[in-house]
Amino acid sequence: MLEAFAEWGPSSFDRLNGMFGLAFWDRQEQRLTLARDHFGIKPVYIARVAAPGGTVDGMPPAEVLLFASEITPILQSGLYEKKVNDRSVYRYLRFRAHEDGTETFFDGIERLAPGEMLTADATGIHRRMFTRLKDELLELAAEQRPYDDAAAAEYKRLLVESVRLRLQSEVPVGTSLSGGLDSSAVAVIINQLLNAGDEVSTRSVGARQNTFSAVFPGSINDEERYVDEVLQICRGHVDAHKIRPTADDFKADLLEFVRTQEEPLISSGPYAQYQVMREATKHVTVLLDGQGADEMMAGYIPYYFVYLRQLRARGATVAAAELARSLDVLYRLGRFRLKAKLKLKKKVPVTQLLSADFIAAHRDERFEVEQSNLKKRLVQDLFHNSLPSLLRYEDKNTMHFSLEGRVPFLDKEVVKYVFSLSDEAIIKDGWNKRVLRDATRGLLPESINRRRNKIGFTTPQGEWFMRLKNHFYSIFLSESFANRPYVNQTEVLHAFEGWIKGTTDIDTMTFWRLLNLELWMREFIDTRDPEAQAALAEQAARTKTDVEPNEGRALDIVTQRGESVRRYPVRTALFTRDDDLDARVLEHVDAFFAALPEAGPDHAEATRGTWWFFISEKVVAITQGRSYFVWDIKVGRPARVLSRYVTRTPAGIGLGSPFTMQLAIQEAGLPRVLYAAAGGAVGRLTGRKGTFYELVGNDISAIDGPTEYSAYPSNVSAKLAPKDPDAVAARLSAAIRERVPEPWRSTFAGTVVMDANDIGRTVLGSDVPGDDERFEEMFADNPLGQGNQQTPMAMVFLRS
Repeated sequence: MLEAFAEWGPSSFDRLNGMFGLAFWDRQEQRLTLARDHFGIKPVYIARVAAPGGTVDGMPPAEVLLFASEITPILQSGLYEKKVNDRSVYRYLRFRAHEDGTETFFDGIERLAPGEMLTADATGIHRRMFTRLKDELLELAAEQRPYDDAAAAEYKRLLVESVRLRLQSEVPVGTSLSGGLDSSAVAVIINQLLNAGDEVSTRSVGARQNTFSAVFPGSINDEERYVDEVLQICRGHVDAHKIRPTADDFKADLLEFVRTQEEPLISSGPYAQYQVMREATKHVTVLLDGQGADEMMAGYIPYYFVYLRQLRARGATVAAAELARSLDVLYRLGRFRLKAKLKLKKKVPVTQLLSADFIAAHRDERFEVEQSNLKKRLVQDLFHNSLPSLLRYEDKNTMHFSLEGRVPFLDKEVVKYVFSLSDEAIIKDGWNKRVLRDATRGLLPESINRRRNKIGFTTPQGEWFMRLKNHFYSIFLSESFANRPYVNQTEVLHAFEGWIKGTTDIDTMTFWRLLNLELWMREFIDTRDPEAQAALAEQAARTKTDVEPNEGRALDIVTQRGESVRRYPVRTALFTRDDDLDARVLEHVDAFFAALPEAGPDHAEATRGTWWFFISEKVVAITQGRSYFVWDIKVGRPARVLSRYVTRTPAGIGLGSPFTMQLAIQEAGLPRVLYAAAGGAVGRLTGRKGTFYELVGNDISAIDGPTEYSAYPSNVSAKLAPKDPDAVAARLSAAIRERVPEPWRSTFAGTVVMDANDIGRTVLGSDVPGDDERFEEMFADNPLGQGNQQTPMAMVFLRS
């Protein structure tokens, strides 16, 4: 390549046929040249930044050009200041657009377009296209060469040669097999070459082809039976590797997956390939797949509509005939839309989920695609919309796992040939990819060759979102998400709840974009203190013992009455409504006193006096079935209106949520809540706090809602106050007295059910006579913690 560049200069780039991202430094001319391949298979990123050092003699600093094949090196250069490209974010959230231009999600970082080059020398920085490929394809499209058996045979010859060229390698080569027409064609062509004893194929692939497939048994998008049919054809020459990604795998890998992609994606689908690459790197170094065939030969349903509009322009009769033969394809699309309408699902436009200011700032943005000329639309998607996003995630996944991905369908000669043929080579009688189907007839199983519905490598996103709804809801509930200038958190939460209940027409693609954007910003944009992060990781990895305080809390406190008190917060597993509260409590009480003799003299001395068992009202309410997932609460309009006027505090959401307000209305009745709200308004005017809760009664103050920092299920639930807390306390005390050994049995004074947070505490129930304020003072600093400490109970000792 260096010799070619030295002889022909930039014109050498157009002579290449394959993927490349190149950088040349001409020392003699003092010129840098960058170039990206015709289809943009390999990326080249650039950023123009000010040189370090500030002004020189009053002149602005010189400019530095940063370039790399990944974004991360630019971010780590220390020269680029991280900033979000708001325009890219808007187009992504609003239109699902990304990779449709040279801008990235990082303001100031751009990518070279497919077929573009850049030169930088003393005359400045210049960018231009080194190829006319896009124009050539449009010119070839106008030829409309007749399509026949000979044309299909020529296409097959070109495709086989393209596969063969991309098998040339000094390292092991494998195939990514999804079960779709495109990747299946690549796999059987390689098998055919091996059977024929092709030297190139045998040297790189070996005697047996390694295939890698993501399968999802029992899911709507499982392709395993199609994969098996291809493997049956290749039997004797194939080693098949099946990967079975799960929702739990996805959750565990999610942050690393987001880091790998460097920019947000339009769906979670690339995770299937991510998992495939993880397995493939154990066996091969190069991986062939079927990317590009959909954009070249109308592999997606929307292309049918473009083609029908094109035919309609030629005459109603022609269009009607093609429409009649495409009805089974179009039916599948219409079926889902009709089902949504029959269920009377509420329509939620994406703009409803976005900040009004953000929408106003980008109101002039448009996203337009070709609607009436099939090949113009295909060219558009090859270079701007669809394919660039697929190539980007393939490159990120392969680079992450030290692989090289090769795409035989994106061969210049193969693509040019398809575009030179009549449109009937692409769609005819309701069949897309017609030339590929004809070329592989006899090679592929009929079930794949004549298959209408395409799935390919993607995830069962809807199923996974439902399984992981609690985790995703907590992200949408987070303070960082609420503070983003792009979204309306309240509307997002409401829409997500509606999706869970099946009452809105919004899909998981929209929620994925919101989720992906939030995680991307946390990873790449938000400022993080490395030492603080390391401390948090160390803290998370270490489990607190029962004789240690929670992080940032103290074991001992001296109350306003002058009593010295030792509090031992006890860490537990999470509670559910199916748990037996008494059994769980006794398990931890037994463990605490069994370990106490070995805890040391300080703890022996501190536990000699009178003691009480304190338990959080949350776990009592949860085990009584009085905690509800937010999506199970049917919120009425009064609750939505009233909750807007409640002041939220950092210590808890209180009734400042439609869910908690709805529970209050159900518990106390709407008339009483309205009466208390009116009284509360008067109280605020006179400077008196707490009037609302005094008037409403019914322990409404103990109702609490979801908070991001709480442990599951409190992070996605709203709860009522526990029922009969005095009776619960008496029952627990009786059980504890039967189990606790001496000398602690005789010093045990009873149980307290406590509602505490960082700004207040209230005894909801106890079996201990006396002043409740005494126990509230013992919990003045909330020793059980406000977050995800998982310490819902404590042994509290009065020290002498």
